[in-house]
Amino acid sequence: MAGAASFEVFARARTPNLCSPSSGDSWLIREAEAILRRSHGPRGRASIAVIDDGVLREAHFGADRHTQYEIGSITKTMTAAVFADMVERGEISRRALLGAFLELEGSEVAAVELEELATHTSGLPDMASTWRNFAGLVLWPLLVHDPSSSVTLERLVVDARRSRVGPKEYAYSNLGYSLLGQALVRHSRTTFPRLLEERLFAPLGMVDSFVPADPRSLPADAPRGYSIMWGRRAAPWTLGAEAPSGSVRSTLADMTRYLQALLDGTAPGASALEPAAVVDGSLRIGYGWHIDQDSLVWHNGMTGGFSSWMSLCPGRGRGVVVLSNTMNSVDELGRKLAGSSSGASGIS
Repeated sequence: MAGAASFEVFARARTPNLCSPSSGDSWLIREAEAILRRSHGPRGRASIAVIDDGVLREAHFGADRHTQYEIGSITKTMTAAVFADMVERGEISRRALLGAFLELEGSEVAAVELEELATHTSGLPDMASTWRNFAGLVLWPLLVHDPSSSVTLERLVVDARRSRVGPKEYAYSNLGYSLLGQALVRHSRTTFPRLLEERLFAPLGMVDSFVPADPRSLPADAPRGYSIMWGRRAAPWTLGAEAPSGSVRSTLADMTRYLQALLDGTAPGASALEPAAVVDGSLRIGYGWHIDQDSLVWHNGMTGGFSSWMSLCPGRGRGVVVLSNTMNSVDELGRKLAGSSSGASGIS
């Protein structure tokens, strides 16, 4: 019992709380603080933005609009934007087969269409069914390391070749988005960091957003987040060849630029927001984006030390961004600020 008590005190001492001071719009600070402080688990820095008919409100806790965060799976919307932009420009076919870009001859995956990858309807699993991936998934919350930093393109392709293709229906797939991004990279004869820089970040003036090539490319003082496991410091996630599924680092300043460009239709590949497949009666999906029955377009994100939310209602000119440096969901806050009553979440 004494040992258990000591462990509990140790865990609490290491668990970060929502940072002070707060700054920004007073209404937004109150709304955000009420939800973030009552939730279980660690909290740290947070940056929140709401755009309503062109009016921007921001709130920050222990941060400012240039604080850097890992945005996790919101990266997928950026991979999807590049794909949609290439389709719009006639550079690539939405029906192109994955095997035309990657060495997948003789496998089921070679016949998967790029649009199926973009809409999570390829039949591919969330991740390749290998013992290495399974062990990484089980252990990374405990070891607080990046489970994919050593994944090379060669290993990604081998894992894809071994993957079984299931029914052509919605099934969220990190593997699928990693392959989609690498197909776009191969087609463009570039790298994924350069692809996003040239096709999205530079055109939108997102000067603080980037894809780290590997952990060694990050400075020693690069922001690190906190795990859900007792608030332990987490290693940066760069994801190796799986970067197209979740490795972007960004700031609230840049994410609001992205959000506003999506709202006014000037973002490259803005057609990614349009419904392209039906998940069920209450959920549709565009390229990457999920679309609720109340027309809320959204995506969330989570890494080993960060969580995020982004949503917009194009017809109402309203959008929300929430960035946090703890692996503790911010979906509830995102939905509350978006004014959505829908409960679908857990995508990440």
